Amino acid sequence: MPFDVSEELTVQIEILDFIDGARAARGVAVVIDVFRAFSTACYAFANGARRIIPLADIERARELKRADPRLITLGERHARPLEGFDFGNSPANIEHADFSGRTLIHTTNSGTQGLANARQADIVLTGSLVNAEAVCRYIKQLAPAMVSLVRMGHEARERCEEDDVCAELLAARLKGESFDVDTIRPRLQAAPSARKFFDPAATWAPERDFELCIDVDRFDFVLRLVRADDGSDDYLLADGPAEGLADRYSSKAAR
Repeated sequence: MPFDVSEELTVQIEILDFIDGARAARGVAVVIDVFRAFSTACYAFANGARRIIPLADIERARELKRADPRLITLGERHARPLEGFDFGNSPANIEHADFSGRTLIHTTNSGTQGLANARQADIVLTGSLVNAEAVCRYIKQLAPAMVSLVRMGHEARERCEEDDVCAELLAARLKGESFDVDTIRPRLQAAPSARKFFDPAATWAPERDFELCIDVDRFDFVLRLVRADDGSDDYLLADGPAEGLADRYSSKAAR
């Protein structure tokens, strides 16, 4: 269903950047990483993943894999796949993988760093173009007083066009404003961060990744970070409508 721009949300929206931005995020935080962490994560859940454990540390990922070889590892540093991991950080790489009922481990230079540091937010969601509509609907059902949009950027240190575009799209829709999604493809095709997808030598960044990452509103679920309270690692779950969560969030925010 096309997004209804008339559904305006009265909320304070702040746009933040990088790890410091994640640390400063309050209310409902949306940690954005379009190329490619949180696009890849959406495709993983669409392919049946039960949960994803997002990690900041490579060695922690390897430790978990050694303890349970059934876990599936995805990851990158400087956009390149990590040695010994099952997959890189590429939606094309996993497009046809069957993850039914499996738990995945995911570590990246930007996106998962943001999740690890968004400790002060009440609710943490991932942000990408492929589930932007779902994210906005979910937030509107929660009706929070504050939304923090955290653009993780290139290696969590430089602004990048794709995360800027995603933040603009989310902010516009949350405020009930229109946004022409047809402008996204040409804008991102010209972005420096997209050059790797069109470089035949960059085999670790196939052109198909670009197409999959800019498929706006492909998925109708959000990815919500669940804080483990038993000393284990936090994990992502795919959520649909947020009605039940809205009541719990309202009670928590009121305290």
